[in-house]
Amino acid sequence: MFEIEERLARKGITREALVEAGMALYVPHGLSSAKAAERLDSLLARHLRDPNVAALLIGAVLLEEELVERRKGSELGNDPVFLLADEIIGMAIAEVIAGTYARFEFTRYDQKKPGILGTLGPFLDDAVAGLIAGCTSRLYSEQVEG
Repeated sequence: MFEIEERLARKGITREALVEAGMALYVPHGLSSAKAAERLDSLLARHLRDPNVAALLIGAVLLEEELVERRKGSELGNDPVFLLADEIIGMAIAEVIAGTYARFEFTRYDQKKPGILGTLGPFLDDAVAGLIAGCTSRLYSEQVEG
């Protein structure tokens, strides 16, 4: 949807990197790590095709480009405490995918910033954390409901 996967890949954010970051905080619960990684990849592919998720991710890409990359030395580049729009986008993505539970999963990924998340700017790290958190939260819920 909206070529979001290609747009992210141009920034070094591949599905492989997303799975790796997601699995860094994986909590085993009846599903092997290999099976969980496979399922997470499938969930990521599915939700990257969701127009709502894609639109929010594009918003984060554009905000990152406009407010951080084009303004070298911008105070936003260091993710100041007063910047909340990035967190809101991340939480929105997580909740679109998996509801309220995903907000708590978002917090884990936002704080730890595993893998690719630790290399991204303030808007993309939270948006991508929201994508991963939504998918991992859904993964956990599927196992419980299973």
